[in-house]
Amino acid sequence: MKFGFVIDNRKCIGCHACTVACKSEHDVPVGVNRTYVKQTEKGEFPNTRRVFQVTRCNHCTDAPCVSICPTEALHKREDGIVDFNNDRCIGCKSCMQACPYDALYIDPETNTAAKCNYCAHRTDIGLEPACVNICPEHAIISGDMEDPNSEISELLSRQQVKVRKPEKGTQPNVFYIDGDEVSLNPTITEKTNTYIWGSQTTGVGHYAKYAEKLTEGKDLINMIQDLNGAKPPSNVATYGGESAQKQPMTQVEAIMSDKNPRRVYDTPDKGILWGWEVSGYVLTKAISAGAFLLMFLGSLLGLNISTELALTSGAISLVFLGATGLLLIKDLDRPDRFHYVLLRPQWNSWLVRGGYAITVFGGMVTAWIAGVYFEIPIVEQIGFWIGGVFGVIVAIYTAFLFAQAKGRDFWQSPSMVLHMLIHSFMSGAAVVLLLGFFMNLPEGWVGLASNVLIGSLIANLLIMMIEVSITHPTEDAKRTVKMIIKGRYANQFWIQVILMTNILPIALLIFGGGGAIAIASALLTIIGIYITEKIWVEAPQRIPLS
Repeated sequence: MKFGFVIDNRKCIGCHACTVACKSEHDVPVGVNRTYVKQTEKGEFPNTRRVFQVTRCNHCTDAPCVSICPTEALHKREDGIVDFNNDRCIGCKSCMQACPYDALYIDPETNTAAKCNYCAHRTDIGLEPACVNICPEHAIISGDMEDPNSEISELLSRQQVKVRKPEKGTQPNVFYIDGDEVSLNPTITEKTNTYIWGSQTTGVGHYAKYAEKLTEGKDLINMIQDLNGAKPPSNVATYGGESAQKQPMTQVEAIMSDKNPRRVYDTPDKGILWGWEVSGYVLTKAISAGAFLLMFLGSLLGLNISTELALTSGAISLVFLGATGLLLIKDLDRPDRFHYVLLRPQWNSWLVRGGYAITVFGGMVTAWIAGVYFEIPIVEQIGFWIGGVFGVIVAIYTAFLFAQAKGRDFWQSPSMVLHMLIHSFMSGAAVVLLLGFFMNLPEGWVGLASNVLIGSLIANLLIMMIEVSITHPTEDAKRTVKMIIKGRYANQFWIQVILMTNILPIALLIFGGGGAIAIASALLTIIGIYITEKIWVEAPQRIPLS
């Protein structure tokens, strides 16, 4: 048994009955939707068309939201339905990053993730989903796709169908008859906040009566201005509330003459899901792992770790590891459930693997400090060597977590592992240089920190240039790169990251000597890591997924 949907776009009239039925059946709050009808206009007058697309969870055969969920709140049933248990959800929003179809949302009343669950409570007793029952045109067909006698199976065998983003390899189980690429592909049209009937500031509710009131004594151009807040087309001049054509063109032609397809009804943008907390935790995690890894590297190179240096660097590692945990908890929409990651783990999730890696790493650093302080060599050595292994894991695991977020193409870069590891060595070297200012460190340690910082900064520049210059396989990744190097993040990237916090510290360390110059280089490096991670975390989230 394998349940799925067929959406017959030949029949859909865009009435939104499915949206209303879904909201009523599941008591979905205002502002979020489990299913909705996206509307797109295309063509040039008089050959225009409005395309309707029923949009919802695709109940993927290989569901990335299930793989990344750390607590099995999202799970795949034996009948193919991807369901959720909000009693287990911690509100980490990983599933929303993993879904290529923007199907999930955070319920504003429970602060947990939710989505279409195929009306599993109805399906279990032999009923069809509410949206299927309510559709007046029978444009939504549900059923067992593996039953050759079912309507959905017969449709799939007879009709040519399309799915959204087949290149993602998720094997979605929502199929569209007469699916239009303009609607299926979110990169073809821009997501804005000025949709027809989409502005709540100009009225909601009984729309027909409201529209009648607004259109009294007004022409079509002024009506659209009032409803949508839009400016009149450039070929229309307005005088005293009446429109006069600059060129011989009818009013309808003036509105529909745009050759580019555009969205006219959509759901609001969910915004940045992982904000400054995630950027900050990547930085604090890099400092924690880096402070220990530089001690580990120095020991391998034959440098002596004094008791004072061991205790200080170990304490720094633990403090920033604690800060990492606090930022992770703060980013959760259900911080009261943070312990579910360790107590109710879903082991395929790198959020779980990372959580355990952080726990083991913290334990080994503590053991190392205890072994040094109480002069217990066996405890010191166990903590030191196992801590070195888990320090590397802590440094790089976020790259694998980002890779599980299949909805964000830019995060799929194979260089992300090196990106994270290099940042750990950069921050570790910066910490040792700062310690050298307050402690009487041997020249060997200061020299090692300076050389590692120079080398890692150069490597960081190379990695970043590779990440923004290689040919990316998807349009979403290309648009992200363009946003970073030419768009809204261009000044931050070229001036703050490349020039001020990478090239300048390299120059200061090579030509400026030690002392205050080294301190300035270390501080600039740490600031640069945060700005870089802020860009790398935020930019891919600005690409619309639906």
